[in-house]
Amino acid sequence: MTDTVSREPSAPPAETPRAGVDLADARVVHTRHWWRWTIGAVIVFALAQFAWSLVTNENYEWDVFAHYFFSEPVVRGVLITLWLTLLSTVIGFTLGTVLALGRLSKSPLLSSAAWAYIWFFRSVPLVVQLVVWYNLGYLYPTLGLGWPFTDDFWIVEFSTTTLISQWAAAVLGLSLHQAAYSAEIIRGGLLSVDQGQIEAASALGIPAGKRLFRIVLPQAMRSIVPNATNEVIGLVKGASVVFVIALPELFYAVQVIYNRNSAVIPLLLVAVVWYAIVTTVLSIAQFYIERHYARGAVRVLPPTPLQRARRWIGVQWNRLGDDETKLGGVR
Repeated sequence: MTDTVSREPSAPPAETPRAGVDLADARVVHTRHWWRWTIGAVIVFALAQFAWSLVTNENYEWDVFAHYFFSEPVVRGVLITLWLTLLSTVIGFTLGTVLALGRLSKSPLLSSAAWAYIWFFRSVPLVVQLVVWYNLGYLYPTLGLGWPFTDDFWIVEFSTTTLISQWAAAVLGLSLHQAAYSAEIIRGGLLSVDQGQIEAASALGIPAGKRLFRIVLPQAMRSIVPNATNEVIGLVKGASVVFVIALPELFYAVQVIYNRNSAVIPLLLVAVVWYAIVTTVLSIAQFYIERHYARGAVRVLPPTPLQRARRWIGVQWNRLGDDETKLGGVR
């Protein structure tokens, strides 16, 4: 009787690397993104076609555009637009912060009053608000301080039509309208902060003011800044609505000029380019503000455009040096 010995199948012997194989000689096959290249080619073609039409189409009247781009009425309109935007942004976001804190207040009266303000000014169109403020003298010919519930202004009295000029009506309308939207943006940013950090700060005995300005707001700004910048950019363009009360901002100034010389397209292009310049500057400011408040949230801050340019130049310079070294070795 013979004994059978069971043997497990042995593993195949490991392949030994062939001697003399240089991995540097291996060919690298890059992934081909055909759809990406196709869509990119279509976009480049469309841009080239549009650029060609800008040069060849005489209806753009670039000589008229160049003549009026830095003209006195247009530059004055740009300055008025910038001033309206600055004043309305400061007043609107300051009042919006108060309204946001009111919405978050535990007092039913403050919370309800803030909600009612936001509801009303978001319900009424901006152009209607501007016209109402400009014509407030029809409702209240005089304003002042005196006995309550009477028209006896014995302390101080003003004529409403004198007090609320075109400038005052524009700033009031834009600021109060902006405050309603800013309040919701700021409230959303405050609610985005982890509640545990606020509770921890309260447990450490940190005063409410320091909790707000040193702990909550710096973190809330990460979500507030993008939306707030959108609102400011919208306010720059929304300031054109004040033409209904004949305030000579940029769009009104352009309208007056093309109503006289009938050069509608070149003058509208003047306004478009000026708005694009202001919007570009605000977008650049948004990038640096977001980068500032990103500290502590990301390990490495996103590079600035200047840093990207330096990095690209360095890479190209090193690549050029490597190519020259290879050529020297071949020779």
